[in-house]
Amino acid sequence: MGRMPTFLLRPLPVGLEPLATLALDLRWTWSHAGDAVWRQVNPDIWDRTHNPWVTLQESSQLRLDQVAQDPAFQDELQCLQAAHQQYLEDPAWYGQVHAGAGPRRIAYFSMEFGLGESLPLYAGGLGVLAGDYLKTASDLGVPVVGVGLLYQEGYSRQVLDAAGRPQDLYPV
Repeated sequence: MGRMPTFLLRPLPVGLEPLATLALDLRWTWSHAGDAVWRQVNPDIWDRTHNPWVTLQESSQLRLDQVAQDPAFQDELQCLQAAHQQYLEDPAWYGQVHAGAGPRRIAYFSMEFGLGESLPLYAGGLGVLAGDYLKTASDLGVPVVGVGLLYQEGYSRQVLDAAGRPQDLYPV
C-alpha cells in the first residue's frame, strides 16, 4: 500500500487510504469499474457529482468510519486497488512494442482537456479531443503527460433568474 498523498484535505480512516490514490488517478473519468465503490461511500454525493475526490471530501467522517468497518466494502476496495495496480504495472501496447526504446515522456500541450463532465476543464470539441487523446495514450501505455492551464474559474454556466433573464455563473 502506497503513501497517502499529502494534499488530501482530510484524514481517512485506516483501511480507506487507497481511496485517495484512486480518486487522484483520473482513469475514473473513463473506466467505471470503481463507480459502485464510490456510490457505496456516499450515494447522494456520487449521484450528484460523479467525482470521487468530491465524494471523499464531502462525505461525513461518520460515513467514512462506517464504510471503513464494512468487510464487504473492504473486499471491493481491495479488488479495485488490485485492478488499478495491475493496470499501472502491466506492459500495455507501447511497452510491448517499444520496450524502452521510445521516448521516456511526451508532453502534450493543450489549453483544455475534456476528461469528463465532472471536471469542467473544457469548453468544446477540441478539449474533448485532447481528453480522448490522453485517455487512449494511457490505455496504450504511451508515456504522455498533459500540460494545460488551471483556471481559477470554470467556464460560465448560464441559468435563468426569477424574472426569466439569463445569468452567467462562474464556478470556482
